[in-house]
Amino acid sequence: MSISQQSLEKVYQVGERRFLLNEPAAEAALAAKRVINGERSQQFSLFPLKYPWAYELYRTMKANHWEPEDIPMGKDIEQWRDPLAVTDVDRWIIRMGLGYFSAAEGIVGDNVQHVTRELVTAPELRLVTSRHAHEENIHADSLLYMIASLGLNPHECEAMFDDIPTIVRKNEFVTRNSRDLRVGLDFTQPQNIQLYAKNMFLFGQCMEGTQFYGLFGMILSLYRQNKFPGVGQMFRYTLRDESNHIENYRNLFMDLVEENRAIWTPEFREELREMMHEAITLEKDFIRDCLPVNAVGLSLDDFLTYIDYIADRRLESCGLEPFSKEEIRNPLPWLAEMMDIKKEQNFFEGRVTEYQKASSLTHESDDDL
Repeated sequence: MSISQQSLEKVYQVGERRFLLNEPAAEAALAAKRVINGERSQQFSLFPLKYPWAYELYRTMKANHWEPEDIPMGKDIEQWRDPLAVTDVDRWIIRMGLGYFSAAEGIVGDNVQHVTRELVTAPELRLVTSRHAHEENIHADSLLYMIASLGLNPHECEAMFDDIPTIVRKNEFVTRNSRDLRVGLDFTQPQNIQLYAKNMFLFGQCMEGTQFYGLFGMILSLYRQNKFPGVGQMFRYTLRDESNHIENYRNLFMDLVEENRAIWTPEFREELREMMHEAITLEKDFIRDCLPVNAVGLSLDDFLTYIDYIADRRLESCGLEPFSKEEIRNPLPWLAEMMDIKKEQNFFEGRVTEYQKASSLTHESDDDL
């Protein structure tokens, strides 16, 4: 085989056949890759990568794959049925967790699939977003598995999402701010690109990144006390996934802004901060319903402060001013190993929570936490 350079093109000659490869055209196609408004191709060719973070994140998410049925629920069932094993507050937290997340995860998954992935154009972005949607399906499946294992009435769980006012308001907040993208829009217009960026910030930083964390913390607090180990284990794996989802949305958001600098106005930045403020206000009301009285290892004030702690980090990670003039200290230091905001991309590394294959599942002792 001989290779010769003719102008800016390469010619490969194999025997009597000659093949002309237009490298500049290929390089131009790479340069044309964009978060949105890029070239759409049925070839779905990943390489060369313009967004290497997306492929690396996809590989991380794939390596973290888990299945709900691999996690035993026998101890949880015993505790749920034993009136002396756990308290009424413990059971209420589990009910709220399963009731809220069984629908909330579906809202996120629907948005990932029918809004985010519909509009991104670079193949590697569509790849990682498809994995994101797949993991939301696993989370929904895990919630069904937990509800069925504990013998809860599924209609009661659905009713909680529809009838508890703080849950209704959280739902309305998300759907109100995302429904505009359900209709055809001209995404060459800056105001519509802002809507899309706002949607990414809403789901990645406000909902998955902040509004999920109070209840996650409560359930993991029970797990830390050896209560509901199966539920706790699934929430740990779910939370590991969520950290990658937050990173996916954050990178999409930041790249979208970088490619469309005209949308990054002071007014838009303040609009995003106001959205986060509404998100944490609603979340604090919800936390008060989840934990109506303080319990062993559970302090309402600590969880309320924790939401402020997380929200400031979400804002700063997206180039926005935090709410607090002085840095808020983490009021729940025991959560750092499981929920350290600064290390989310490497969540649960090592033997404590490594889940590469179903056969590797192990159960840790209290000392491991």
